[in-house]
Amino acid sequence: MPLTDVRWTRPVKVRLQCGLEHTFTSIYDALDFLENEWPIRHGQHHEQAVKRCRRVLSGIIPAEIAREAFVVACLEAGLSTLTSPLKPRDVVDVQIPWEVLHHR
Repeated sequence: MPLTDVRWTRPVKVRLQCGLEHTFTSIYDALDFLENEWPIRHGQHHEQAVKRCRRVLSGIIPAEIAREAFVVACLEAGLSTLTSPLKPRDVVDVQIPWEVLHHR
C-alpha cells in the first residue's frame, strides 16, 4: 500500500549546484532529492532529514519538522535556500528555560 504524500504549508526553494532553482512542495519531492540527487552522501543533517521525511510519511511526526530538517541539510550541503524564516505563529512548541521564567 503506497503512502500518501504530504505537502508542506510553505514550499522550500533551493538553488542547486548547477545554478537552477527548484521548489520543493512535499515530503516525497524532498525525499526523492535527498535519496537520488543529493550532492553529498554522508552528512549528519542529510541522514536526519531522510529519517524525518520517512517518519512524516508514516504519520509519526508533523511535516514541518521534516521541512526544517530538509532546510538544514541543504545548508550543510552548501545549497542556498531561498526560504523565509519561521513566523511566530508557525512555532508550535517553544520551551523556555526555568531560569528565564523565574528570573527576579
